Amino acid sequence: MSKSYVIVAEVRDGKLRQVTLEAFQSVALVKEDGDPVSVIIMGHQISAIAEQLSQYVSGQVYVIDHVDLKTYNAEIQFPLIKEVLNTLNPHAVFLGHTAVGRELAPMIAAYLEAGQLSDVIAIEKSETEVLYTRPLYAGKAFEQKKFSHTPQVVTIRPNNIVAADTIDSHAQIITIDYVPPSSLRSIVQDVIRKTSGKVDLTEAKIVVSGGRGVKSVDGFKPLQELADVLNGAVGASRGACDAGYCDYALQIGQTGKVVTPEIYIACGISGAIQHLAGMSQSRIIIAINKDPEAPIFKLADYGIVGDLFVVVPLLTEEFKRALA
Repeated sequence: MSKSYVIVAEVRDGKLRQVTLEAFQSVALVKEDGDPVSVIIMGHQISAIAEQLSQYVSGQVYVIDHVDLKTYNAEIQFPLIKEVLNTLNPHAVFLGHTAVGRELAPMIAAYLEAGQLSDVIAIEKSETEVLYTRPLYAGKAFEQKKFSHTPQVVTIRPNNIVAADTIDSHAQIITIDYVPPSSLRSIVQDVIRKTSGKVDLTEAKIVVSGGRGVKSVDGFKPLQELADVLNGAVGASRGACDAGYCDYALQIGQTGKVVTPEIYIACGISGAIQHLAGMSQSRIIIAINKDPEAPIFKLADYGIVGDLFVVVPLLTEEFKRALA
């Protein structure tokens, strides 16, 4: 008997988030041939994204399109998700381990009376079981867990599992009528973003991050220039945020965002354990610091001992030439 899998897609600023395609690949690693995979997508003016998703699933694409869904509000979206889940009776539900996924996943798990595994970075399947790997203690240890029953809810950490390829399919698109809730405890009137980066920090392949060593708000300008050249995003340590050099939206660490880019460039960051918790799983770590004894060098794959205000502009110019 086939098992039904459901992915809750995430749209941000009118674009499908990359982690949704990584969730598709996660399901592909788990399911059996013939198991239907469906997706739920909510937002405003998302017909093109729904068409895109139809090339990834063997089940259906459930679309709820309304101006009220332009900005995320769990109080509105969760009842819509429940409506679809009641139809599909899923074996498992997959989401991205993002701010949205971290809020919705436990709500879905509670509703389905399901087990939940969060922040999964790898999946291994054998003939008898599926093992999910997740980091512990700021990435210093890892655990492998498996479900003992169904339903199941899983969140996938961005940039750890490769994005899925399209399949030879064009799934049915089902439009669900949106009925506004009779009452809401909170209403999102508008979203004002304090970050101006072109690339989402949690999904960026390259992150250029600054610490107290940037010394000022202007100290982040050379980091932004390097990030722009590399089509990356700018991050920061808590120390830089606390000092007022940048907004807390850029904070990476135990109390900030968790990132796993292909390349992480730490500029003027000492390497406190709280910061390492948010970036230690980066594939390649490059540290730039004047202090040769800075703890960040113990974690770094490559280290440059020097003034970031000299080194970073040199790197920017070299990358400009190399990428020209």
